[in-house]
Amino acid sequence: MKNYKVILMLAICLTAFAACKKDQKNMPEPIDYGKIVIPDFNADSAYNYVAKQCSFGSRIPNSEAHKKCAEYLVEFFQRYADTVYVQEFDAKLYDGTPVKGKNIIASINPDLRNRVLMAAHWDSRLWADQDKNSNLNKTPVMGANDGASGVGVLMEMARAINSHKTDIGVDFILFDLEDQGAPEWADYQSQTQDDWCLGSQYWSQNKHLPFYTADYGILLDMVGYRNARFTKEAQSMGYAAFIMNKVWNVAKSLNYGHLFVDMTSGGVMDDHVWVNHYAKIPMIDIVQSSPDGGFFPHWHTTTDDMNSIGKQTLKAVGDVCLTTIYSAQ
Repeated sequence: MKNYKVILMLAICLTAFAACKKDQKNMPEPIDYGKIVIPDFNADSAYNYVAKQCSFGSRIPNSEAHKKCAEYLVEFFQRYADTVYVQEFDAKLYDGTPVKGKNIIASINPDLRNRVLMAAHWDSRLWADQDKNSNLNKTPVMGANDGASGVGVLMEMARAINSHKTDIGVDFILFDLEDQGAPEWADYQSQTQDDWCLGSQYWSQNKHLPFYTADYGILLDMVGYRNARFTKEAQSMGYAAFIMNKVWNVAKSLNYGHLFVDMTSGGVMDDHVWVNHYAKIPMIDIVQSSPDGGFFPHWHTTTDDMNSIGKQTLKAVGDVCLTTIYSAQ
């Protein structure tokens, strides 16, 4: 029996080795992402798009700045996308305050079946509840990094793709009312944290097209910080490790591995959670993750302004996302 087991195991190993060699012959060559041709992502343009959003003021619900910024964003995407949808909806904040929301959806190559969903939130937080100066904790946040940076990258991506069309359909969704969850000083607790990400919750259950889907999605949140650090957010790895790993491999190939750190970090509540949960589209979150476990020093404070933004960070994120999309052609 002993010898039989040894012979049997040897036969199994030889068979497995032969199968492995056969599979290796049939495996496609690894992609050299550094050789993928992509349109130029202009860091100056992306920076200016971030600044323009901030020039309206804090994009908080029911405000004039919110209204004017929405008009600007819709007009911009009408120039560079094939179709633009404006999805208006009613929502309530944690304390029952009624607010008007507006998701903005822009599509390039709307008739193509293979699609990528790119997203960010465009609102800014109503309360600077993390500000060290407690007198400012009820002051609206400018949200240069937390909000405007992700939108700025998407805007420049849309302009770039428009100049060099891809064989993939690309949809850009600007989610509203992401950042209006209960403030630290409120006497409120939600087990599901569904007081956050109101726009993505609404869109995921009421898509702009009834049978809309995408192969995968990438959410951008806080992607402009000068001292950026992006890690593999845990919920993204749980929902869509295949695209998370690809994006990080792309970043490494483009010499952005110092920004896209190859380690898994804790999960965060963000728009991608609801897109995965309700819309069933595998979506990851590229989000700032500081070594101390927080986001970045100006998160939800009155100092999240243009001084937080680095052009090279915007370009790194834009290059990585464009390469990820164009590598699938």
